[in-house]
Order: sequence, then C-alpha cells, then structure tokens
Amino acid sequence: MTTTQATSAVPAMPDKPAASDATAARRSRPRTAHRVRVAAGVVVCALFLLPLGWMLLTSVKLQRDIFTTPPTFLFVPTGTQYAEAMTSAGLAGKMLNTALVAGGSSVLSLAAGAMAGYALARLRIRGAGLIGVLILASRGVPPIALAVPMFLVARNLGLTDTHATLILAYCSFIIPYVMWLSRGYFLALPKELEESAMLDGCSRMGTFFRVILPISIPGLLATFIFSIVLAWEELLFAMVLTSRHAVTVPVAIAGMVGDTDKGANWGALAAAGMITVIPVVVVALLVQKWLIRGLADGATKG
Repeated sequence: MTTTQATSAVPAMPDKPAASDATAARRSRPRTAHRVRVAAGVVVCALFLLPLGWMLLTSVKLQRDIFTTPPTFLFVPTGTQYAEAMTSAGLAGKMLNTALVAGGSSVLSLAAGAMAGYALARLRIRGAGLIGVLILASRGVPPIALAVPMFLVARNLGLTDTHATLILAYCSFIIPYVMWLSRGYFLALPKELEESAMLDGCSRMGTFFRVILPISIPGLLATFIFSIVLAWEELLFAMVLTSRHAVTVPVAIAGMVGDTDKGANWGALAAAGMITVIPVVVVALLVQKWLIRGLADGATKG
C-alpha cells in the first residue's frame, strides 16, 4: 500500500473549532437574555424614580432656580422650602392627623376584611365568589357619590371634622381591597392545617386566630401596607369631612397655592411632597422582606 492510499484511508477529523463555537454561542444566549432583562429593569426603575428625583431637586432649590432654562443642576442646596412647608402649611400637625387616620382605618379594615376574606375562602357560603366580586365591584362607585351622603350624616350627628368620622369613611373603600386580597392568601393555605386544629378541639374562630393568622402574617402585612398607602394619599373624603382639627396632609398640600399674583410656591409644594413620601418609604423598607413575600404569595397562589 502506497503512502497516498494510507493517507486517504484515514477518516477525516471533525471540525472541533466549529463545534466549540456553537457550544459557546448556546451558553452565551442565557447570559445575553439575563443582561437584557437587567437593563430593561434598570430603565423601568429609572423612569419610575425620575419624577421623585426631580421633586427632590426642586425641594432643595431656591424659587428663582426652579424655572431656569436650561434646568440648573449645579446649585447650593437649601432647606428653606422645607421650613416654609412645615411652618406655613402646619404640616407637623397634619402629619399626626394623617398617621392617626391612616393607621386607625388600616387596622380596622384589616381586622374586618381579614375575617370577611376568611369566611369567603373557607365557609360553605352559597355564591361566595359572587359575593366577593360584588363587594370589590362596589369600588366602581364614584367616591363623590359616597362623600356627600357621609358629610350630611356626619353633620346631622355633629361628627364632622373628627378623626373617628374620617377613619370610618376610609374603611368604606379599604375593606373591599383587604377582603379580596386576604381571601386569596387564605385560599392558598392547605385545609389540612384547620382540620388538624379542629380535631384537637379548636373551634372555627380558635383555628382562625391560633393557626391561620400566625402563618398569614406576610400576606396580611403586605395588605396592611397597601391599606396605609391608600389612606395616606386620600384627598376627597378628607376635604369634604374635615375643616380644621382633623385636616390631613393631602388637604394641606392642596391648599398650598400661595398668592394669585405670585402663583404657587412650587419649592414648598415639592418639599411637602417629599415629607409625605418619606414615612411610607421608610415603613416599606422596614418590612421589605415580609412585604415581598406576601405580594409574591398573593400573585402566584389562590
């Protein structure tokens, strides 16, 4: 056999560089997709945070620097806008009113809504799903249609401009949300937990308070934060039902329009907006772990 024939009899070796390139390309696809998702998340977060950042910049500028063209980014920060917002609008007292009303209405709504949600999730009620949908659909009623009758009733009873009246008014639109959200959390829990507790001698109410509530804390905490946000930013009921003693921060901000000749003090308004945002952000950060867990459970179960 000649050398040429021996060479031709040897099988051709596979193209290793080409195979390795294909493998590397397949491995790089998940990394590319991950980078795209991260970049998209950063862009979305930036879009949501841009108004908040602009409000923060406006709150630490002097009035003459707010409307400069082009916008001024290099300036000496000042706290005069915050001082003016706290003194002229009396935000210190309004913040206390807002905290009392938001906290009280959220606690009452969570107590009533959680029990209603548990009843709709576990008790054998005919048409429980329809009842829940109708209660949630009541939020489609225009708020002004409820605010005026509430004002007339409160005025006849001599209960206008009180914290208790405002708390009860807020419960009317917070309870449906709490009921619907808590119902989803309770549906996600296994029924075997309640059956075991009842076999050990617990009543239905005992099972709810001793077994269900402790393991539902993340979901209920997320619902509580949601209720706080709803009550904290509410304007219409507070504007109709209060006049002096129980005025909340949104009503005070709405009244910060300044003189008609000079226009609104946008620096003080931005400072007031930042003052109202900070407490909610701090509370959300303190309970971030339980909040994320509760929101995830409510979004993927039930």
